[in-house]
Amino acid sequence: MVDHFEKWIIYISTPLFTVLILGEVLLSHWHERKQYTLADTATNVMLMVSNMGVDVLMRSISLIALIFAYDHRFITLDNTTWWYWTLLFFLEDFIFYWLHRMDHTIRLLWAIHVTHHSSERFNLSTGFRSSVFQPLYRFIWFLPLTFCGFRAFDIFIMYSITQIYGILVHTREIDKMGFLEKILVTPSHHRVHHASNVQYLDKNMGMILIVWDKLFKTFEAEQSDIEIQFGIYEKTVGGNPLKVIFHEWAAIWDDVRHTKGIRNKLNYMLRPPGWSHDGSRKTSKQLREDLKSE
Repeated sequence: MVDHFEKWIIYISTPLFTVLILGEVLLSHWHERKQYTLADTATNVMLMVSNMGVDVLMRSISLIALIFAYDHRFITLDNTTWWYWTLLFFLEDFIFYWLHRMDHTIRLLWAIHVTHHSSERFNLSTGFRSSVFQPLYRFIWFLPLTFCGFRAFDIFIMYSITQIYGILVHTREIDKMGFLEKILVTPSHHRVHHASNVQYLDKNMGMILIVWDKLFKTFEAEQSDIEIQFGIYEKTVGGNPLKVIFHEWAAIWDDVRHTKGIRNKLNYMLRPPGWSHDGSRKTSKQLREDLKSE
């Protein structure tokens, strides 16, 4: 059932994204913004295909784990009701917020997620610049939903649908969207998320609803007087596919290898990116505090 539904999503979304990306290419060329390069777009496609490969390999394990949890559910919910799907949407969006937030604040997870942020360009194709190995652990975050009576197949379906919206907000062609800025993750909000400017680091983690960021203090509005710099703070990764995927893993290994003490070694893996035992580097929170004190 999931495979059949996901095929329909692919059949519908593929021509949609093709048309939108071609339109964005033409617009960016018309306005001389140079948002696309062949090398960067090719890397985006390569990461997407790699992620899909890992996702396919993990699909059986993910389903088995989710179905096992569902078989041991605390309650049974009727998935033919409107409130079932509404509640699933809100809960899944809430879980994604925390999954995404942990991806930014635990360095081992950041080593996986950083591939999505490694481009210095921001366009619709960036939405396909996937975190290659995220399928290895993403399903764990959804286990509580199956214990609470939501079916594994329904969770996959909702995630696939919301991913479409998550890709659409990767654009510079849409300005602020009025009252929707208060409710939804808009392109403006997501530009902030992909920015490497200090005041924008680790902000706007939501997939569809921006309310979680406002509730948990990770929201930052796009400022017209700040020129956004995309990519990774103080780092250029380049286009080598292996370096794009594994550069942060190599950096973690280098830190662990050259640091004494088990506690420091663990901290280099589990603390936020930028943490250092001697203060030679700084986390995004520390960088923002320094900026405020200037």
